[in-house]
Amino acid sequence: MMKRNDEFLKGKTVLVTGGTGTFGNFIIPYLLDAKVGQVRVFSRDEDKQYHMRQKYKEQEPVFSFVLGDVRDYNRFEQAMAGVDYVFHAAALKHIDTSEIQPMEYVRTNLLATENLVRAADANDVTKVVFVSTDKAVKPVNLYGMTKAVSEKIITAANATAKKTRFLCVRYGNVLGSRGSVVPFFKGVIEQGKPIPITHPEMTRFMLPLDNAIDLVLKAAQHGNGGEIFVKKMPGCKITDLAEAMGRVYSGKERYPTEIIGIRPGEKIHETLVSAEEMLYAKEYEQEFVLKRTDKNNIVGELKLDEYNSKNTVQLSVPEIEKMLRDNGWAPEKGRKKN
Repeated sequence: MMKRNDEFLKGKTVLVTGGTGTFGNFIIPYLLDAKVGQVRVFSRDEDKQYHMRQKYKEQEPVFSFVLGDVRDYNRFEQAMAGVDYVFHAAALKHIDTSEIQPMEYVRTNLLATENLVRAADANDVTKVVFVSTDKAVKPVNLYGMTKAVSEKIITAANATAKKTRFLCVRYGNVLGSRGSVVPFFKGVIEQGKPIPITHPEMTRFMLPLDNAIDLVLKAAQHGNGGEIFVKKMPGCKITDLAEAMGRVYSGKERYPTEIIGIRPGEKIHETLVSAEEMLYAKEYEQEFVLKRTDKNNIVGELKLDEYNSKNTVQLSVPEIEKMLRDNGWAPEKGRKKN
């Protein structure tokens, strides 16, 4: 069993890229609890930095804010001066937009990964944790492709880095994160419109944000360089998610939905570990750890079974409702009345 102990972060300087986004806002309380020496927030959003500074003004000596863009190598290198750990979450994430404006995603998600590697190595950062996604596995959209290539850049960097160890974490849909399905469905229901379903058989992984943070911190603690840490997660049918959210936000047993068809770049099921990756995956209670340099120890019949959102543990509608309530994505006093 791979347990987490945050003692390794005590007194350290931690840089969070995309630090004013969903991931940054959620990991910062964990870092403060771990008594880090400094949290350095790197983002290009001046307004969000201002509001975050106000939120944590009583802990101001622990915070440093760096306004900049990960596309700018010089600014990235300046931000990493004296940093021990980097959590790289900055990315463009909307699949629809990536399909029609691909070069913007290449610049922010892919080329900036090389900036990350060079800047971390130049500053002798101890470890860099790159936040990836299930869409990097067998990618069919530009967003997933940029993440897939970035994973290769990160794991390969360990061969030439002077000191820094580079590793990845990979997980699926994080409950309520920016641009994800839960806040989208919530907005649709509040407008009184039918919930749009792309395909009735579509499934997705579902993970509370604190579980995603747990994986990131485990990777930072246990990773030796070159690994991809993959979170085991439950999945659900999108139709069941729509039913659960319809109940929670409208009080109706059957909230109306409409089938709109699959959008460019979408899959029916998402995959977190491909069949080929399973050959060198080490399985733990809560995660898989992949490292391509590890020899596979399969001797007999090869069973090339991938780990995807259909064959993982499936959440029922009541279980989805409970997850929504437990994570603040439901009305405080229960279902709304008709």
